[in-house]
Amino acid sequence: MAGAKHLLARTGLAAVACATLIAAGAAARAETAIEVVMNQAKIVRIARPADTIVIGNPEIADASVQDATTIVLTGRGFGVTNLVILDAEGNPIVDEQVVVSRQTANSVRVYRRADVQTLSCTPYCESSYKTEAERMSEMEMSTSQ
Repeated sequence: MAGAKHLLARTGLAAVACATLIAAGAAARAETAIEVVMNQAKIVRIARPADTIVIGNPEIADASVQDATTIVLTGRGFGVTNLVILDAEGNPIVDEQVVVSRQTANSVRVYRRADVQTLSCTPYCESSYKTEAERMSEMEMSTSQ
């Protein structure tokens, strides 16, 4: 009986250790993601000249080359995708997640039953420009309610 309790205690410690490592790995991945605000650009500088640039989902983010070591990422839709940059020999320079989110600091959403209106309050609140991704997101939110 004492051996079984000892085995359970060791198994419990191993489970806690595994959970801690998984949580630490997830936090590390979240810290390394490139965060871009929707409809805004972010400059990414790389160590070596780029030859090939791949965006996992071009509806979420877009990349354009400024020069051999400067890439401009633009948030096009909400979500997570990835960015892969290869040098001339095909070796990876960058392989990171890209997280595109909505700027919430200066915006307000008004819900009227099934209708959603986003206002940009900079400094006065007025209807903001909506991309196709934002319109689709609002339609999905209103149909799920």
